Amino acid sequence: QVQLVESGGGLVQAGESLTLSCAASGRTFSSYTMAWFRQAPGKEREIVASISRRGFSLYYIDSVKGRFTISRDNAKNTVLLQMNSVKPEDTAVYFCYAKDEFERTNWGQGTQVTVSS
Repeated sequence: QVQLVESGGGLVQAGESLTLSCAASGRTFSSYTMAWFRQAPGKEREIVASISRRGFSLYYIDSVKGRFTISRDNAKNTVLLQMNSVKPEDTAVYFCYAKDEFERTNWGQGTQVTVSS
C-alpha cells in the first residue's frame, strides 16, 4: 500500500496558475500509475490527468488539455499537477490516485481548489 498526501490547493483567480503536489510513501513509487481526479459539488468524481509509471504515457481530460500538466519525480516520490489559466469550472476537490501492477488503488484525502471569476 502507498500513502498519498496532497498539498497546494487554495483560492485563486481565473487566469492564474496553481501547482498541486502529491507526496507518496510506502511501496516503490515507480511501480504505480498515478493520476489526479477532481470532484465538484454535486458532480461525480472525474479523472483529470494520468501518468504512467515511468512518465512516458500521459492522459488529460479534454477540458484541461493545453492548460494542465501532470509530471512525476520517481526519485522524490512525488507527482505534480501544474494548473495554468485556471477557470471557475476547475473549482473542485482534487484527489491524488495511485494504481499498482495488481490493479490495487489508493487515494489521497483531497485538496480544495477554488477559482474565483
